[in-house]
Amino acid sequence: QVQLVESGGGLVQEGGSLRLSCSASGIAFSNIDMAWYRQTTGQQRRGMVAWISKGGSPSGIDAVKGRFTISRDNAKNMVYLQMNDLKPEDTAVYYCKLIAPEHWGQGTQVTVSS
Repeated sequence: QVQLVESGGGLVQEGGSLRLSCSASGIAFSNIDMAWYRQTTGQQRRGMVAWISKGGSPSGIDAVKGRFTISRDNAKNMVYLQMNDLKPEDTAVYYCKLIAPEHWGQGTQVTVSS
């Protein structure tokens, strides 16, 4: 049974940092691409924030480049999102996603106050 569990969200002031973690179980984690998505209040769909290949190659959307870093530890079945210089527009529920087979975590709330 595949399970993804996110942690590390919270309330932070503008310019602050948070590190999100996602623990994966029930899968051959090292063989699968992973990603972080986010969904703001009122959005109908989740948008991709950052992606990391099974080999560890990261990519991210322009809005977070230079601020957010995605990484993974295949030995621990973990994927991380280090978020620096947070802005109010980064406020959202952040989701860990297993790309294929598709599977989502339950989400963790990130709130950035101005």
